[in-house]
Amino acid sequence: MTEILREVGSGILGLTIWQVIMFVLGGVLIFLAIKFEYEPMLLLPIGFGAILVNIPFSSALSFEGEPGFLQILYNAGIVTELFPVLIFIAVGAMIDFKPLLQNPFMLFFGAAAQFGIFFTMMFALATGQFDLKEAASIGIIGAADGPTSIFVASKFAQNYLGPISVAAYSYMSLVPLIQPPVIRALTTKKERLIRMKYNEVHIPKIIEIIFPIMITLVAGLLAPMSVALIGALMFGNLVRVCGVLERLSLSAQNELANLVTLLLGITIGSTMTAEAFLDVRILMILGMGLVAFIFDTAGGVLFAKLINLFLPRGKKVNPMIGAAGISAFPMSGRVVQRMAAKEDPNNFILMQAMSANVAGQLGSVVAGSMVLALVPIIMLG
Repeated sequence: MTEILREVGSGILGLTIWQVIMFVLGGVLIFLAIKFEYEPMLLLPIGFGAILVNIPFSSALSFEGEPGFLQILYNAGIVTELFPVLIFIAVGAMIDFKPLLQNPFMLFFGAAAQFGIFFTMMFALATGQFDLKEAASIGIIGAADGPTSIFVASKFAQNYLGPISVAAYSYMSLVPLIQPPVIRALTTKKERLIRMKYNEVHIPKIIEIIFPIMITLVAGLLAPMSVALIGALMFGNLVRVCGVLERLSLSAQNELANLVTLLLGITIGSTMTAEAFLDVRILMILGMGLVAFIFDTAGGVLFAKLINLFLPRGKKVNPMIGAAGISAFPMSGRVVQRMAAKEDPNNFILMQAMSANVAGQLGSVVAGSMVLALVPIIMLG
């Protein structure tokens, strides 16, 4: 009984105001997940993990010199990059590339909407507060792809893994609030009223099967560093489209995605200790993450407007399609269609928006792979 009271007393006496602040922050993330359904599968376990890890002498981190379960999960899933790779397999099994194969031109929008990554990376480096690897990890928030952000941060900036992950998933959930003002600021009403014809093209099954294999080979041969990201994503997609692994495809989309997301969330929360999280640079990361999303949206829209300068009348694209080139699938595509319908209830550009959105999924992974491949080379140079 005396030992129990001593342990209780040590926990209370060891509590600091900074840990209390982290309890509140964890509670806010849980509140946002439940009340507003902002990425609840990630924000809820992240918030609870932040509470667990900030309890003084928490056995979730370590007990009598032995690692606790959160430390074990971190070493097994984040340090080894296992969790992000498994998430990529699940995401690949969820993605339908047919809209993109029917509109391969949309690949350009998926590339243009990654502009925010590199702009934010340069901006973070220019502040003088972050080295090149940390700046690259902050910039990748603009990929609008949580697993890509986690993968890059786990390699380049493990000390900022928590805030980078929280920023990536939080801003993904806020796409319906972030994108519309940017789109409206960069387009005219006339441009938002542009209609686009959609001609559905039959995609043979063999093309669906060859596509993930060819993307893996091309990306891997050009940048071997990309194989972990591209390979996992395309393997998941191959399981989906091959037609003979229906049960595995469904398992990847459901059981695998749910289990790994749960473990990933609470493990990310375990990095949010008061000592590591309450730093002015954390606020800078959160702010620059928002900048990355804004410039991604702007890059896509401005690219569409540039393309329109060279397209004949009647063939022009609705510039809002460019905003859907970010990887926040399918939210961004739906935002664009909702804005088009608000301007003209009979304007239906959802399929083009979804095509660009799928291209953004691919573009974000390629951008993350480029960052992983180029940053070490630049540092050596």
